Amino acid sequence: MTALTGIVLVTGTDTGVGKTITTAAVAAAATASGVRTAVVKPAQTGVDPAYGDVPDMEVVARLAAPATTRTLAEYPDPLAPTAAARVSGTEALDMFEILDEIKSIAAEHELTLVEGAGGLLVPMGLHPGGAQWTLADLAVALSAPAIVVARAGLGTLNHTALTLEAMARRGITGHVVVGAWPDRPELVHFTNLADLPEDLHGVLPDGAGGIEPGVFRRSAPGWLSPTLHGDCDDPRTLTDLDED
Repeated sequence: MTALTGIVLVTGTDTGVGKTITTAAVAAAATASGVRTAVVKPAQTGVDPAYGDVPDMEVVARLAAPATTRTLAEYPDPLAPTAAARVSGTEALDMFEILDEIKSIAAEHELTLVEGAGGLLVPMGLHPGGAQWTLADLAVALSAPAIVVARAGLGTLNHTALTLEAMARRGITGHVVVGAWPDRPELVHFTNLADLPEDLHGVLPDGAGGIEPGVFRRSAPGWLSPTLHGDCDDPRTLTDLDED
């Protein structure tokens, strides 16, 4: 099975589903296999160092140590990027400028992961005419596949199906990863895992972001399928021991 290269977007079924840690895991696995990897965050919102907040790309750099990490814009309020730009009185992201930045970075790397904000259709910025653009628009413009990070718990089947359907209508290939498998899974977690798409490409343990970086880098390939530079042929088997 061929591992993904080129530009790959990372989105989620919602906010707080584990996109950043999943991005770090894929970056760590790819880097470990000798793939020169970049991770790009078009817009970082809602990070206040006074409250101990850490930017997503700092988290990725610490855990995965890819060749390059880059944040293209930052906004102080914890809002969708377009709203955060408006509230802060700063210019919203122009999609064509973001495209140029991503392509420039990708030209120097074998794999470039682009982490979005929230879900697939969260407004990321404005076109010159005033229309909003989303990560889905970015994926179409780049002809790029996307990793979809999903929850393990109640509601994930609907949210995941809606996200994949929206992607399919736009011709975007999706690869699903469960962003945080609980330490004490319940019946709903196991039934959801069974009913998620057959081509599940990863299951990350809850709390993976708190693992010591060296251990994280060694462990990451075991959480992911070969498509995502891992060595786990069936990520569902990673949860078998938890059923006892």
